[in-house]
This record gives sequence, structure tokens and C-alpha cells, in this order.
Amino acid sequence: MRSKRPSCSSLSSAAFSTSRASRPRPATGSYRSLTTTSPPCSEAPGPSIADQWVALFQSRAPSSIREVKQMHALCVRRGAPLADPDLGKRLVLRIVCASGPMGYAHRVFDQIRCPGIFAWNTLIRGFAESEDPRPATRLYRRLRASGVEPDTHTYPFLLKAIAKSTDLKEGEQVHSGCIRNGFESLIYVQNTLVHMYASCGDAESAHKMFVLMPERDLVAWNTVIKGFALNGRPNEALTLFRDMELGFVEPDGFTMVGLITACAELGALALGRRIHVYLTKVGLTENMHVNNTLLDLYAKCGSIKEAQRLFNEMCEKNVVSWTCLIVGLAVNGFGKEALELFSELESEGLVPTEITFVGVLYACSHCGLVDKGFEYFRRMKEEFHIVPRIEHYGCMVDLLGRAGLVERARRFIQDMELQPNAVIWRILLAACTIHGNLALAEAARAEILQLEPKHSGDYVLLSNLYALERRWSDVQKVRKEMSNEGVRKAPGHSLVELGNNVHEFTMGDKSHPHSEAIYLKLAEITKLLKLEGYVPHTTNVFADIEEEEKENALSYHSEKIAVAFMLVNTGPGTPIRVVKNLRICADCHLAIRLISKIYGREIVVRDRSRFHHFRGGACSCKEYW
Repeated sequence: MRSKRPSCSSLSSAAFSTSRASRPRPATGSYRSLTTTSPPCSEAPGPSIADQWVALFQSRAPSSIREVKQMHALCVRRGAPLADPDLGKRLVLRIVCASGPMGYAHRVFDQIRCPGIFAWNTLIRGFAESEDPRPATRLYRRLRASGVEPDTHTYPFLLKAIAKSTDLKEGEQVHSGCIRNGFESLIYVQNTLVHMYASCGDAESAHKMFVLMPERDLVAWNTVIKGFALNGRPNEALTLFRDMELGFVEPDGFTMVGLITACAELGALALGRRIHVYLTKVGLTENMHVNNTLLDLYAKCGSIKEAQRLFNEMCEKNVVSWTCLIVGLAVNGFGKEALELFSELESEGLVPTEITFVGVLYACSHCGLVDKGFEYFRRMKEEFHIVPRIEHYGCMVDLLGRAGLVERARRFIQDMELQPNAVIWRILLAACTIHGNLALAEAARAEILQLEPKHSGDYVLLSNLYALERRWSDVQKVRKEMSNEGVRKAPGHSLVELGNNVHEFTMGDKSHPHSEAIYLKLAEITKLLKLEGYVPHTTNVFADIEEEEKENALSYHSEKIAVAFMLVNTGPGTPIRVVKNLRICADCHLAIRLISKIYGREIVVRDRSRFHHFRGGACSCKEYW
């Protein structure tokens, strides 16, 4: 039921209650000077008077919200017919154009007698561009209930609001409305549908909409490329870019930002560098947003020196720039440098954000700086008045867990001001697996089962711990539970870039055209490793089988296959970069560390949680990972 609309007089008393005597004298050119030329007050204003007020709005259009309120006050005082649909929509439009409070615009809208579709669209647009876009969908439902038919402008504004609020279910319902009303074929509606699905994390539906479009403009290409890049589908993003080039569609800066994001996710450094060169040629590297995206690229590709050089060359930096490099240094194993950079940020007078502190706490966690981590956590709350989010608590639990303080980590979780989620308990479970605390691991898993019962990683962590204790019957029990619940372990895969192409390998993979050469190289690597004193970490193979079988299984992990492929196909001294979707195992860590010494190569491995820079038989993590 529609709420009772406030009368013109009640709005006047609520919004403009200052008495005439107490009001400040208006500056020259203010809307009070219009009283001498405004239409005369009438007890029953007719359409002609409304037309005069509309003409006044058109001739003296207010630009700031202060001027809009002055004009509104004048209308109220002079008895203007604000319920008139034409006059009312003009006032709503002016409020929205001046970025005024949407609650104010909504109250004015509610005074309009039978508002037309223009007024509805204007208010929906205002909410779509505001910080809280959710009321736009409620307005749409009111619009349909009122009997007013949406037009070609309704759905682009509405879909933009839904994309901002990432409400996929609502977006699907509105998409159905587009189809019923015959607007789905309009290119600007199609573009916003692609944007909506991509923003809501449904890259597959975004691509389906894109494929169905008879004509695809640059906006559509950019939207779907960015959608894939941001939703864990970077390979598809790069494939689409190649299709875009074949279709002779000229890319712009937005295209390049989407591609840089895809390259960052894939670790495709060579392609990212090509894009950087292109951006330099077309003059887009003066753009701070583009530079921040490039910073993220180099950091995520493990090329931290290039990230630092770019940062130092930037003419203009904001807190996002500093945060990108702080987080980049932290995940690449340069925690102390990350904390030094944070000190520089403070000396520049910049205010760190909650994401900045995620990077700072992450740096402390991966360097074992427990006391420093708690000091930064305190400062974040007390000095910068940042309310800790679940990510900050996760960093603190990880900080304690990595340091082996698992009991203290449990107490910290129990004292958290937020309700711990499955991720928090999973961090504790992983720490218990590393440090061999079986009782606490079982307690953590019991908590996880209440929150997120079918996550494959939890089964694997617990079975790994049972295997370390050589409790094979419990290993089989956990594996049987996985099978009965239909839970499947995410298969490990590793990516490497060669010749602007990304090659993917899985464990024991023999599908690659170069498989024969790869496995010959693996055999050579195994012999050289043994000469170097390498002893396989067979505890990483969690099955009750012979040691020789375990050693063979370890030899064919995806990251080792990827490294062998790059050793075959690149020249001596060329750095090797590998992206692994799971955490690198202890055996692969040891083997690759020795390979970097044997072959004189720098090998950078980015796993699920951090970077490992192997050089000369040593790793940047200093075995603290």
C-alpha cells in the first residue's frame, strides 16, 4: 500500500522552517529575487499557472542543490502547484542533476499527482547513481503496480542500479520484464544487461547476452572482457580480446584496463608489458587509475621491482597507489619493505584505508611479526577509527597460526567482535595441520561443518593431518565422507606464459604437444636433484602405499611439469614464472628451490596465498610459509 503523501504545507514546514526574520539576507542573484516576477499566488492554480512555473524552471535552471532548495522554497511560498506532473518532474530532475539527497528527491516525487514515466525514470536514475542503489528496484515495483508502462530509458537506469547492488536474482527478474516489454533488442539495454550479469559475478550469462547481440559496440566488448577478468575467467577475457581485434574493433583505455586485470590474474607478464607499451604510446599512462591497475599487474605477476619503478615514476599518487604497492610487497615476501612503505605513506599525510591495513597485517603475518601485527591492529582501531572487518581478523588468526600459536589463535577467535565465518576457522584448521595439533583441528572442522559443510579443502586438510599421524583408517573415513557427500577436491593446475600464450598443466598431464620433451627433462631434473642431496617429502602423498610409488607421484605435480616445460623452451638465465591455483606443497617447494640453483634460474611461483621467489637455492619466504 502506498504511504500517505505529505502535503505541500507539511513539506514546507519540515524542510524550510526558518522564520523570515531569522533567514540570512540572500546574495545577489539568489532565487528570492524572483518573487517580483513569479506567477501570482492563486487558491486554485490552473494549468496556465503551472506552465508559467515550468517556464521559470527552464529559464532559470538551478545548478547547485542550494539553489534547487531556494527555488523549491519559492514555489512553496508562492503556492506553486507542485502536484502538477510537469512541474513536479522538473523539480525532481533538478534535485537529481544537482546530486542532491535522494530522500529529498523521493519526498518531492511523492507529492506529484499521477507522475509520468519521465519522473519515475529520473528518480530511478538518481538512486542508480547514488551510494545506495537498492530503492531503485522498489520504485520499479511501484511503477508497475501504478499502471505506468516502462519505456526505453527505464531498464538501463534500473539495471545499472542492480549491477551496483550486485543482486543477481533481482536482475534476472528485471531481465524477464525487458523481454516481456520488448526492450531486450535495444543495444543500450543489451549493454546494461551484460554489465549487470558481469557485475553480479555471472560471467557466463554476461557472455550469453553478448553472443546474442546482433551488433556489438566497444562498450559491449569492454564490459564482457572486464566481466571475465574480474570473475576468475582471465583466459576467456584474452580470447575475447583476440576476437575483438579480428573484428577490427579499436580498443580504448577501458579495454586495456580489463586486459591488464586478466593478465594479472593469469600472471601473464609479457602480455601485460605489451599492453603497458600500448598505453604509453596512446598517452594513457598519465591516468592515475590506469597506473594503479598496472601496479597491481606487476605485483601480481611477481615483478615487484617493475612495480616499484612504476610507483616512483608516477607523477600523481593516491592512497590506492600506495596500497597497491604495500599489498604487492607483502604477498611477494617483502614484508619489512611493505611496513617501511606504510611509514612513508603516513609521513606523506595520507590516511590509510581498511585495505591498506589488510596489506600491513598480511606483511606481519608472513614475516612472523606477531607483536608488530597486534600493534598495527590496535592503531587501526584507535588511531584511524577503522572498524575491523572479517579480513582483518583473518590476518590476525593467520599471524598467530603461522607462528605456531594455535591455542592463542583459538582464544582470539572466541573473543572476536564479529561472528567468525568458515574462512576464519579454516585458517585455524590449516595452521593446526602445519603444526600437528589434531585435537584443535577436529574442533575447528566441527565449527566449519556448521557453517560451510561441503568445502573440499576442509576434508583434504583433515585427511592430511590424519596421514601425518599415520592414521590411515581415519584418512579413508574422511575420503569416504567426501565421496558420500559428493564433494570433489579442486584439481591442482599450474599456468606459465610463453610467446604471449598461456599454457596450463595438471598433475601427471601428458596432453601437451611437448609432453615427450617435458618428461625427458623431468627425468633429468630428478637425477640432478638426487646429486644435490634432495630427499623427497613423501609425507605429502597421503596414501598407504610404497615409498617408491609416493616418489613417482610427487615427480608429476603440475608446478614441476610447468617448470620442466619452461626449462625446455626458454634460454639459459631466463626467469620462469608459474601460477599455481593451490598452495605449493613442501616437496615442490624444496625441489624448485634446488632447481633454481642447479639451472641458475630465477623461478617465481605464485600459489594460492603468496609468492615464492626462488634464486640460487634460496626462497624469499625464508622457509616461513
